[in-house]
Amino acid sequence: MTYSKAYFAGGCFWGIEDLFRLRKGIIDSEVGYMGGKTEFPTYHNHEGHAEGIELTYDPEITSFEEILDYFFRIHNPTTLNRQGNDHGSSYRSVIFFQNQIEKQSAQEIIDIVDQSGKWQDKVVTSIEPFVKFWPAEPEHQNYLTRYPNGYTCHFERFETFL
Repeated sequence: MTYSKAYFAGGCFWGIEDLFRLRKGIIDSEVGYMGGKTEFPTYHNHEGHAEGIELTYDPEITSFEEILDYFFRIHNPTTLNRQGNDHGSSYRSVIFFQNQIEKQSAQEIIDIVDQSGKWQDKVVTSIEPFVKFWPAEPEHQNYLTRYPNGYTCHFERFETFL
């Protein structure tokens, strides 16, 4: 069986991981840092990186487009460098593409989300090439599983855009 990976960021990584880990077709998730230049980033030193997620999924059960559809339903893609109480570039909305097909799919989903009118403002999610995923420290993995009443600003806001 061949699995695929998807990479993106949309605010604090705890909430995104918590919602995605239970989705049909998601095999594994890991939170970490992406999109910055700091080598070996940590929670207290990840300047330039976004708090992101690496999803391992079964493309025979769910598609990259379905994953992105859900991504746009569980965070606010119209706020620049902010989700809930969290603000700064660490909390930006980004899709990290691995190939031109993912890049095109990401733009198509953004267009669909914008055209839906469900969000009052336009999507500010950036589409950036995937370079490297740096796993976060163990205490950040599956955080809301271990601390069910921990902080999150992620929740399902809409039905599917697709």
